Amino acid sequence: MTTDTYHECLDTIYRLGRFGIKLELDTISNILKFLNFPQKNYHIVHVAGTNGKGSTATYIASILQKAGFKTGLYTSPHLIKFNERFCINGQMISDDQVVDAYKAVDSVDIGKRKATFFEIATAMAFYYFAQENVEWAVIETGMGGRFDATNVIVPQVSVITNLSIEHTDYLGNTIKDLAREKGGIIKHNTPVVTGVFQPSGIEVLKRLAKENSADLYQYKHDFSVRKDLNRETYSYSGLYQTFEHLTKPLPGDHQKENLSLALAACELIFKKFRSSDKRYRLDQSLVRDGLAIACWPGRLEHIMQDPLVIIDGAHNLHAAKLLGKYLSKNLKDKKLTLVLGILDDKPYDKMLGYLIPCAQNIIITKAKIDRSLEPEVLKKAVRKISQCPVTIIEDVKDAVTHAVQISDKADAVCIAGSLYVAGEARDELLRLKKSRT
Repeated sequence: MTTDTYHECLDTIYRLGRFGIKLELDTISNILKFLNFPQKNYHIVHVAGTNGKGSTATYIASILQKAGFKTGLYTSPHLIKFNERFCINGQMISDDQVVDAYKAVDSVDIGKRKATFFEIATAMAFYYFAQENVEWAVIETGMGGRFDATNVIVPQVSVITNLSIEHTDYLGNTIKDLAREKGGIIKHNTPVVTGVFQPSGIEVLKRLAKENSADLYQYKHDFSVRKDLNRETYSYSGLYQTFEHLTKPLPGDHQKENLSLALAACELIFKKFRSSDKRYRLDQSLVRDGLAIACWPGRLEHIMQDPLVIIDGAHNLHAAKLLGKYLSKNLKDKKLTLVLGILDDKPYDKMLGYLIPCAQNIIITKAKIDRSLEPEVLKKAVRKISQCPVTIIEDVKDAVTHAVQISDKADAVCIAGSLYVAGEARDELLRLKKSRT
């Protein structure tokens, strides 16, 4: 296969974005039917929620992989390369396999409506995992749950991380609305673990679980993780087991919740299948080894030192709040340059309220996507909060390079506001890092 063929394939896939979001499952169901239901060839964990889906899914996949299972992981969006969405045992799909999977899916996209970008990508994941004979696949939803293209699967465990208001045009304006949409992944007689804490959200999930005869397990109620006294480790108190002095793979206090959800899901998986295969032995050693290989780029990722450079997508209000908390706690003694680019459908003024107070210098940029907020609009919003220096550098790579150049070795740089900005920034920072060695 030539490089042109791969890029031509991607161009075709990306153009499907113009078809937008369609709230129905008939189109992808028909595609999978013609592909002989590839998603039925392996066990599945389904992960939905507002934030933490990717890291929770990564933890689960890493533990399954370390236990000896060939494990697929489907996530979105990608940061740098489309192939990142499809991984098996930590290795992303090859360019050739992208083309092969797309051709297979496109050849049966013959329904009343052409499939959208996400429907095609999801079908490609199911097909690719079947072709590669994976034993387990951890599948992250896209935007929602009930009508999400991934919601054609029958998982062994469902995970719903947390809820905060987002995508109101599609998911509703209240936590109750969100719970109904995300809770749409709950299947008959399939256990659910969740980090949802709002009473209105839990009420909905309990009702949906009862209707589906599904056991529901809640973070901080049925299982939890606590920080060990005077140590940088964490201990898990679970449904059936406890694991002590674990090292959290990713920084940030909020990762305690994601780690706890992943371990609860693994407990349920390993308990169900332990009599059928000796690999289903979940113990302290396996958990530690699995977490040690977990990697989730672009989320509080410390990508450079001298100066310290952190990338965090922080793409919605809840994520911005968590990032602001992390920066104010951990970087309070450093001069911080904040590189910001936010999409126009986000509550950018409220997001800035959490991020701007942490910074002494701000660079505003713009990702190469048509949904990016204009820098001048963002600058005006920043000015309402702070009078610190503000510079507009529209190109993300130029903005990141400038931020590093103006920072002393003891300073810090944080790139945030959008996963698209994070992806473009990460590409450039990896290049800069390589040039220094």
